Amino acid sequence: MSDTPSTPVVVESSPASTDRMLRDTHSDVRRGRRTLQWPITLSVSLMVLNVALMVSWIVLLARTKEFSILAIGTVVFAVMLVGLSVYLVLTIKEVKLNQRQANFVDSVTHELKSPIAALQMYLQTLQMRPLEEDRRKDFYRTMEKEVRRLDELINHLLEVGRLEAIGQRDQPENVELEPMLRRCAEAACLHHDAEPDETVVFEVEPAMVTARRVVLEMIFRNLIDNAIKYSPKGERVEVVAHMLRRDRVAVDVRDRGEGVPADIRRQIFRIFYRGGKELERTQKGTGLGLYIVRTLVRLLKGRVDVHDRDDGPGSVFRVELPGRAVP
Repeated sequence: MSDTPSTPVVVESSPASTDRMLRDTHSDVRRGRRTLQWPITLSVSLMVLNVALMVSWIVLLARTKEFSILAIGTVVFAVMLVGLSVYLVLTIKEVKLNQRQANFVDSVTHELKSPIAALQMYLQTLQMRPLEEDRRKDFYRTMEKEVRRLDELINHLLEVGRLEAIGQRDQPENVELEPMLRRCAEAACLHHDAEPDETVVFEVEPAMVTARRVVLEMIFRNLIDNAIKYSPKGERVEVVAHMLRRDRVAVDVRDRGEGVPADIRRQIFRIFYRGGKELERTQKGTGLGLYIVRTLVRLLKGRVDVHDRDDGPGSVFRVELPGRAVP
C-alpha cells in the first residue's frame, strides 16, 4: 500500500458531474426568475386594471357631473393603487430574502461538510495503520485547522442570534485602537495560515474608543479576515485609522481584491447576502460576517460603508465610531 498523502486529494470532476452541476445552476437561476416573475406579473396586471377602472370612473362621472362621488371614487382607486405598489415591493423583498436564505443553507451545508469529511478521512487513516511521527503531526495540524474552521462557523451562527446581547455582561472601557487592531489582524492571519507582519500593514493614529472590547474585536476581526480572504496572494491588507474630527475616528480596512460593484454595496451588509450563486463561487463563507459588522457598528452609534480604492483595484471598508485622540 502506498503512503497516504498528508493533504486531502483533489479529485477532478468528470464530464457527467460537470454537466450535472451546470444543469443545477441553470435550474436554480430559472427557478429564481420564475419565483419573482409571478408576483410582479400579478401586481402589474392589477395596477393596470386599477388605472383603467379609475380612468373609466372619472370619465363616466365627469359626464354626469357627480363630482362628490367622483372625488370619493378617485381617492379609493388611488388608495388601492398605493396598496398594490406596497404589496409588490414587500413581495419582492420577501422573495429575495427567501433566495438569500436558500443560498445561506447551501453555503452552510458545504462549509459543514468539507471539514467533517476531511476530519473523517484523517481519522480513518490514523486508525488504519501506524504512521511516521512527522506524518502524524502533519495530520494533527490539519485536523486542528479543520476544527478551528468548524468552530468559527458555529460561532458565527450563534453570534447572529444574540448580536444585541454580545458583551452586555462587560462594562464599556477605553480601548486603544492600535493594540486592538493588531490582535484582530493576528487572529485573522491565524485563520488563513498567514504571517501577520507579511500580510497586514498598519497606519494608525493614537486614538481611543469607549466601547465593549469584545464588540470592537468582532467588528474588525471580520473586516480584516474578509480583506485577507479576497486579496490576491502576496498582496498586503492595509489598516488605516485617523481622526475625522475631535470626537469621531475612522478606521479603513483596504484590500487588493476585485472590488465591490456599486449596485450591491448596500446589499452586502444584509443578512445571508452573498453575490452570485453557491455553485459559481470560489470563496468560502456564509454571508453573515458583514451583517454582523453593520449591526454591531450601529449598536456603537457608528456607521460602516464601502468604496473603491483610489490607487488601484480593491475595496476600502470604512468604520466611523465615536472616539477621541490619545495625546
